[in-house]
Amino acid sequence: MPAPPAPRYTARVISPAALFARIDTRFALFYGAFYLGFGAYLPYMPVWYAERGLTPELIGIAAAAGMVGRVAVAPLGAFWSDRAMRRRDAILAFSLAGLAVFLAHIPDSPALVILVLAGLSGAAVTGVIPLVDAFAMGQARKEGFAFGIPRAFGSALFVIGNLGAGALISAFGGEAVLVWVLGGAALTALTAAFLPAGRIDAMPGTERPASPPLRILLGAGLPLAFAASALIQGAHGFYYAFSALAWRADGVPAWAIGALWATGVGAEIIFFAVWGRVLRGWSPAAMMALAGMMAVVRWLALALSPPLWFLFPLQGLHAFSFAAAYLGFLRYAADHAPERLAATAQAVNSALSGGLVLAGATFVSGLAFAAFGTAGFAFMALPAGLGGLCALWLTRRGR
Repeated sequence: MPAPPAPRYTARVISPAALFARIDTRFALFYGAFYLGFGAYLPYMPVWYAERGLTPELIGIAAAAGMVGRVAVAPLGAFWSDRAMRRRDAILAFSLAGLAVFLAHIPDSPALVILVLAGLSGAAVTGVIPLVDAFAMGQARKEGFAFGIPRAFGSALFVIGNLGAGALISAFGGEAVLVWVLGGAALTALTAAFLPAGRIDAMPGTERPASPPLRILLGAGLPLAFAASALIQGAHGFYYAFSALAWRADGVPAWAIGALWATGVGAEIIFFAVWGRVLRGWSPAAMMALAGMMAVVRWLALALSPPLWFLFPLQGLHAFSFAAAYLGFLRYAADHAPERLAATAQAVNSALSGGLVLAGATFVSGLAFAAFGTAGFAFMALPAGLGGLCALWLTRRGR
């Protein structure tokens, strides 16, 4: 009797067309394009400002103008997104506006015009972040894909943008920043056009609940969540503005400073990729409480000017001080804010954490660095600890 034929196993191959049709792929492409340009915009626009002749004082004003633009415009974009029939429309409009503003940077302009463009670019670039985060998180819940994977792809492209733009600057000077940022803005607008529509079809007779948006956002513990996220995220002010200067003063070589920043982003990527499995049983408030606790440890340890080898594991705590707080708030808002206010909740959080609180922390950090040097990191433990306490209060409220 002949033996039965051995079973045949064939690998499952996904065609490029089928892969692109997936919603998580389209979000990953958008996040990748956006953070590819943002990886050059965030650290290197001051280099371009200096190339165009702005003094250090004016460069500081330009940076502040970008923060003001974020605070002013992000809530308006969220208001539009939450009331549009398609969530993609606001994201595409912000992406096209960003491309237009960066094109306006090309001609030689007086300092006042550059300051205005700085405010507009800050509004367009950072204003899109809460819109796409709210949209992607909502689609992840509906379609059953892991939000962290597309967002991790964005973080990976941020590193490429940082390193690639840095190499271009070394070879061609500060004007190369604008070239890279323009390329990223064009890719962002292109990928925004291919995002899912995100239609919001109101049922007859249920177009708008009676409760006003402000009352809804002030309920269900959202003020505590806003406070926790803003305080923990805003406590990165010293790190963003003065870590390179502090480490250089402590004798850390330039290559190591770049490697330290890359280590922080790498830890963030790993957290985004695996957080759903590792912290599956954790509540969003507990994730933010963990972020606050680890942020306090990070800032106090960095204030002691540890040796270079110890700086790398401390940079690994960025996975918690940033990524856990970021995803914890996203999950909390998705659970407690209605879908029609999803973008508004994220915009309020963005305006607080990346605008008002971060601006205040950056101002205090300047005074702290001038007076205490690297020890100024310790001042960031206070807002981080307060944010952690708000998150702990939120966990008790949940129980």
